[in-house]
Amino acid sequence: MTTILAGKVALVTGGSRGLGAAIAKRLAHDGVTVALTYTSSPQKADQVVRDIEATGGKALAIRADSADVDAVKHAVAETVNTLGRLDILVNNAGVLVLAPIDQFSMEEFDRLVAINIKGVFVATQEAVRHMSEGGRIIMIGSFISDFTPFAGLSVYALSKGAIASFTRGLARDLGTRGITVNNIQPGPINTDMNPADGDSAKEITNMIALGRYGQDNEVAGMVSYLAGPEAAFVTGASLKIDGGIAA
Repeated sequence: MTTILAGKVALVTGGSRGLGAAIAKRLAHDGVTVALTYTSSPQKADQVVRDIEATGGKALAIRADSADVDAVKHAVAETVNTLGRLDILVNNAGVLVLAPIDQFSMEEFDRLVAINIKGVFVATQEAVRHMSEGGRIIMIGSFISDFTPFAGLSVYALSKGAIASFTRGLARDLGTRGITVNNIQPGPINTDMNPADGDSAKEITNMIALGRYGQDNEVAGMVSYLAGPEAAFVTGASLKIDGGIAA
């Protein structure tokens, strides 16, 4: 463990698996006490907590579906009530629905918007009520908002484009309070939901300038940087970690 962020408290939404788990573990490694939300897998969330505690960190798992407004509000409140403060919010929870526009159901649309946009808005609104100067809001967006390599991604791109715009507006809203807001836009990252040896991985890899999928620790490292003191003058930015797929 390091102490670069010692004393800080973070909430990572969707932190029980994949990229969210990597982010939670990296922040804990840097001295942050981490609360993480999960929707339906307490075993995976508890394992992330155990992994963090095994290396001397502190963590808390909170059940909260990011599509449920009250659950998101409760997650922020529980973080503050249990851990005493909130310095860093990582809006990581998200869902991808891949479908042609003329086949996209309203149920799919409503859930995607509820998680990818409304859930981010609610978590952010609640979090900033508890943040003081030096607070950090970090969005996990997607390169898809700027570059759409396949058909069927239009609605997902819409949601992640909204996050990029929201980031810029929030940077203005919160700048006078000393709170920074930034948007990380990962490209293809090797996770259990998007493995580098999956069915479409070869085709995707051929589009990436570096010729490989990214690793979750490469995104988590950027989160750590944006959460830290060296990024105090970075706000309103959308930062691609995509291996050059959108170059």
